[in-house]
Amino acid sequence: MATLKVTQTGSPIRRTQDQRATLIGLGLNKMHKTRELEDTPEVRGMIRKVAHMVKVEG
Repeated sequence: MATLKVTQTGSPIRRTQDQRATLIGLGLNKMHKTRELEDTPEVRGMIRKVAHMVKVEG
């Protein structure tokens, strides 16, 4: 199955609680942390919600 490489580039400071929870759900809770996630519609939706704080490589 295809994977996406997601890196946190923005700080969750001054962000809403649901955006912070989405980052934690993606496994990102510190700046410049990278995770390799499966390319599913659920993960894509979470990435879309916090797109201003992450960088995606495909």
